[in-house]
Amino acid sequence: MTALYRDSAPVVGTPAPSSAESTAVVIDDQPRRLSQRSLDDTFSLAGALLASLSLTWLLYFLVLPFSGTVGFVVCWWVVFMATYAGVIALGNPLPVVKDRVVAAAIASAAGLVGLAVLSVVIYTVIRGHNAIAHPNFFTQSSSEAPQAPFNQGGIWNAIVGSFVQIGLAVVMSLPLGVLTAVFMTEVGGWFARIVRTVVEAMTAIPDLLAGLFVYVTLILYLHEPKNGLCVSVALAVTMTPIIARSAEVALRVVPGGLREAGLALGASQWETVRQIVVPTALPGLTTALILAVARAVGESAPLIIVSGASGFFTANPFNNKPMNSLPLYIYIGLRSGQNAQIARAFAAAIVLLAVVFVLFAAARLVSRQRVAR
Repeated sequence: MTALYRDSAPVVGTPAPSSAESTAVVIDDQPRRLSQRSLDDTFSLAGALLASLSLTWLLYFLVLPFSGTVGFVVCWWVVFMATYAGVIALGNPLPVVKDRVVAAAIASAAGLVGLAVLSVVIYTVIRGHNAIAHPNFFTQSSSEAPQAPFNQGGIWNAIVGSFVQIGLAVVMSLPLGVLTAVFMTEVGGWFARIVRTVVEAMTAIPDLLAGLFVYVTLILYLHEPKNGLCVSVALAVTMTPIIARSAEVALRVVPGGLREAGLALGASQWETVRQIVVPTALPGLTTALILAVARAVGESAPLIIVSGASGFFTANPFNNKPMNSLPLYIYIGLRSGQNAQIARAFAAAIVLLAVVFVLFAAARLVSRQRVAR
């Protein structure tokens, strides 16, 4: 007699088999995990890549009258997806085929984005490594020797100008953005919906309009000279909606039970927000600030309009002298048409890329700690 076993236990109602007269058949009812990749899946992927590459090369360059690298890559990707789906379908059910094809498409899109970013970074490093290799590049200003070789002059004035402008913009935009988020989250009402709509619209407005707004109001109407203050105001206009929108998301994540507990203990709404809601959402507010700074530190459109180019060192944003910054230094250097200045501009771009990378890494770290908590 034959007994059926499921998960190493006999089926109910079936007599126990004898070792001499019966055979046990083990039934595994565990679902197959689609995320698991076997050796057959690896060989299928490699074979589809090689087969699609060979077929595309043969048809693209030898049979059909086509040419061009971009077209070849696009045709190769289409042929690879079709070949890979066919190879997977030979030994797998339809859900597995769909899972593998979608996973390959997502991985291809992610690889394309990563390749684009990597190519930009590599090209920037190659063009600017000669200038950034000298220590004076970080300790001297460009006014000391604007046309000198790489061992003279640097971007010290641009670094100081960027930090001063961003710091002053943070002082202006952080309180305004956080208070706007608190109003939209804690107060509510019809006016809060209008404010939210305006904030969302401002996050999509080009930064060039912020520079035009500051140029018209401060420089033309109020006769303020082109200095670091005008730049900071333009950057603050850019940063405020980003901080407000991100801070609103961070405040909404705070559980409503904490607010109810604070109100039940006799605290006012303002005390509950100030002592419970805001401290709880502090990691999210920090992430919002870091993202806004990372967005503003590389902005060049407002700087071109409201800040005059200057090669001299200026640390006071309230005087009548123009204040240089890293984006403006890069823009002026690339437009100079001289090889030395272009190399310095790419070297400054390397510094700017490093700053943005550090800020985004800090934002990821802070958000991870918030999730862990």
